[in-house]
Amino acid sequence: MSDIDIAQANEKNEMQPIAQVASAAGLQADEIEQYGPYKAKITFAAQKRLAQKPQGKLVLVTAINPTPAGEGKSTIVVGLGDALRKIGKKAVLALREPSLGPVMGMKGGATGGGYAQVVPMEDINLHFTGDMHALTCAVDTLAALIDNHMQQGNQLNLDPRRISWKRGLDINDRALRNIVIGMGGPYQGVPREDGFDITVASELMAVLCLASDLHDLKERIGRIVIGFSYDRKPVTVAQLGVTGAIAALLKDAAKPNLVQTLEHTPTIIHGGPFANIAHGCNSVLATRAALALGDIAVTEAGFGADLGAEKFMDIKAPVLGKTPDAVVIVATVRALKYNGGVPLKELGTENLAALRAGFANLNRHIDNMQHYGVPVVVAINAFTKDTDAEIKLVQELCAAKGVQAVNTTVWADGSAGGLELAQAVVTATEQPSTFKPLYALDTSLQDKLATIVQNVYGGSKVEFSHQASINLKVIKKNGWDKLPVCVAKTQYSFSDDATKLGAPTDFTIHVSEIVPKLGAGFLVVKTGAILTMPGLPKVPAAQNIDVDDDGVISGLF
Repeated sequence: MSDIDIAQANEKNEMQPIAQVASAAGLQADEIEQYGPYKAKITFAAQKRLAQKPQGKLVLVTAINPTPAGEGKSTIVVGLGDALRKIGKKAVLALREPSLGPVMGMKGGATGGGYAQVVPMEDINLHFTGDMHALTCAVDTLAALIDNHMQQGNQLNLDPRRISWKRGLDINDRALRNIVIGMGGPYQGVPREDGFDITVASELMAVLCLASDLHDLKERIGRIVIGFSYDRKPVTVAQLGVTGAIAALLKDAAKPNLVQTLEHTPTIIHGGPFANIAHGCNSVLATRAALALGDIAVTEAGFGADLGAEKFMDIKAPVLGKTPDAVVIVATVRALKYNGGVPLKELGTENLAALRAGFANLNRHIDNMQHYGVPVVVAINAFTKDTDAEIKLVQELCAAKGVQAVNTTVWADGSAGGLELAQAVVTATEQPSTFKPLYALDTSLQDKLATIVQNVYGGSKVEFSHQASINLKVIKKNGWDKLPVCVAKTQYSFSDDATKLGAPTDFTIHVSEIVPKLGAGFLVVKTGAILTMPGLPKVPAAQNIDVDDDGVISGLF
């Protein structure tokens, strides 16, 4: 059965009313706003009450670099949460919302798979509660207000050549990366070059995910730099005078969403920034709610540990006020063999030599997470063609680093396939955690970036383009260089070259642009050929999706 077949079979017979899930999690009846029988938002009043409660343990789930062979990070998160509850722990999950880009593009959602899924999976992977639409609307409303300001006299002296705010759309559309607007004469606006970011890469998405409450959300929106004046001074949303309007559009989107797994584990899904072009973590509000409602909150960070997990540690954790008590790194035998040079068609054949070579990728991720001083567990996401010898080799290689690697079958078996992993994670959370950040904020941007490149990626140096060098001067001039760094980089490699698999060394990271995101509170460093508006593949997943006369969706994974 496919993921959607399994989900739909269980949705019809076994989903609990969301009010029941909320009550079991510890939420009061008036602390949720229902979106039908199986979805709800957690109110601001509930968030204020939960902020006074003690926090549980925090488990961060990350992975090796993604490959076409698949890793299954979300599946492990869901299966681990279900298994923790099975062994008597009150686990609550905190996940990201899916973007329509990968859902319609490269066959990927954010609800797990098999018997380790969050439901209703069709709703979550499509429109859900409208958060993505609200964000898109807010992004484009701000863009319209900027252009209207210039048309109506331009009191802020905005230079149309230096507008940094882009429009947004939550679908991959390469045709909108670079556009020209305002054509058609003086009554059609000020002509200028513009472009679109995918919604999940917008600064407003990062702002929503890092805000601690509505007041903080407004403060962050007001700090957003929309461009520069003719005299090269930064211009913010607050100066434009529309902070309240943009915040009002995000009022409901700022409330975390509550759903459930197939085994009824409470799951808070909120925010969905990509980790290769944004910070890759769900909202601070969602994680704090999970920490207050559960003994153990299980969350995840996008793509490999070099991207999402590094950003969780260095960008989100300081805002959250809580560091992970344990880190789970997800890997598959198939993906490790792929990193060791085995073609996709041959991954079902045992190959211990390639597995040992490909382990270099997992090895570096383990080292990176251990450098933060947090206990690490490896979850081997099992496939049917994995051999006992291959699984044993991964476990032996991990054991040599003082890390337990657990074979996990949650896709096929649900919580029953994750019981050993749950026990290992509980043990890890009881070990001492001596968290230390990767870099000091008061160091220069170049030093922070060099630390990431050398200590996390394994590279040797950083090369700045002419444009990036100009950006760097502007950042220093305005005193923004003490902000944390959010690297936009390919997810497929430690380097900025997607073809360099395994654990490459002695490479150069090429910086094309540096963008200040003052509302989010970090600097985005674009590297290599990274794009903030992806394109659809030759055969998009949308071609497989359909809906019948009764409204039943098919082909969604």
